[in-house]
Amino acid sequence: MSGPWVEIDLKVLEANIRQVRSVLRPETSIVFVVKANAYGHGLKAVAERAFSAGVGGFAVAYVREALELRRSLSALPIFLIGVAEPVDVSALIEHRIVPVLTSLEQARALDRAAALHGRPLPVHVKVDTGMGRLGFPWHEIASVIPELQRLTHLDAAGICTHFASIEPAQPDPAFTQYARFCTARELLEEAWGKPLFSHVSSSLPFLFKHEWDFNAVRPGILLYGYEAGGALDRVTTEPILQWKTHVIQVKTVPAGATIGYGGTHVTNQATDIATISAGYADGYPRALSNKGIVLIGGKRCPVVGRVSMNWITVDVGPSSGTKPGDEVVLIGRQGSASIWADEVAERCDTISYEILTGIHASVERRYVG
Repeated sequence: MSGPWVEIDLKVLEANIRQVRSVLRPETSIVFVVKANAYGHGLKAVAERAFSAGVGGFAVAYVREALELRRSLSALPIFLIGVAEPVDVSALIEHRIVPVLTSLEQARALDRAAALHGRPLPVHVKVDTGMGRLGFPWHEIASVIPELQRLTHLDAAGICTHFASIEPAQPDPAFTQYARFCTARELLEEAWGKPLFSHVSSSLPFLFKHEWDFNAVRPGILLYGYEAGGALDRVTTEPILQWKTHVIQVKTVPAGATIGYGGTHVTNQATDIATISAGYADGYPRALSNKGIVLIGGKRCPVVGRVSMNWITVDVGPSSGTKPGDEVVLIGRQGSASIWADEVAERCDTISYEILTGIHASVERRYVG
């Protein structure tokens, strides 16, 4: 039997995109965030289907991701939301990839590199409105504008920011960031004498305030099927990824049997222990040792003992009837039972993003729909 595999339902992805598109103004585009191998879902297949479903562009973190994307999709805008370097400028110009400016030092370096090519490099100005990560500090925008205007080989085409926190019960930090962005935008547009392509909303801000849609929204995790619902119910999306494997052995053990490295689980009754083909080498978190849940035979079964490199042990109950070859769902649905990445994440004190991107690239991706 083969090891674990991932199934990605591209019809569900299309439905998620339609959901988002349905609440946007016609002039507002969807810039789909597909960095980190489309959050572990597979860049090429996901982007190609998203293109056919009507997204207006893509966002990536690294030039190599942008170039991989451009090989499949020749037309749509690609935004590099990481930090571009001078060595990247030739590829950025040739392949029509739009980087963000994050500092004066970087902007000067990109300008010098663009001058060697004799063609302007379109860029978006990233404003740090409170994230404390990449971008020009919002309060320094007025002072850096004269310097940016002297960089004649850069074409300031857009402006963006990123929210640090969206909490409906405590919205003040988000509103503060939004106000700072609007101030910076007004200053930059006045300086350049033209409107700038503006985008601020990733998944949660998009769900929180439709007034923040501007020219584009940048959903990522939302289109993969997470974060919608609860207090933020502008749209509903469904997970597009399921992670599966097989039982490779079943044995009946007595009460008092120790399971796994260090004997960290001791059975309290005679029961069947199923060993399944998956482990931390495949991206199944070791933090789920004695905490995880998998689906076998349409039932939620606990992970017992420590997660090891290639195998996990699961208590499937006395006289379970479980046998080698039975399908196991690590993330997804089986019958009426389900376990999704957000629950997996909660069980190991992390977020769904880390669970999805942590599925190892060697795990086979199978596309359906």
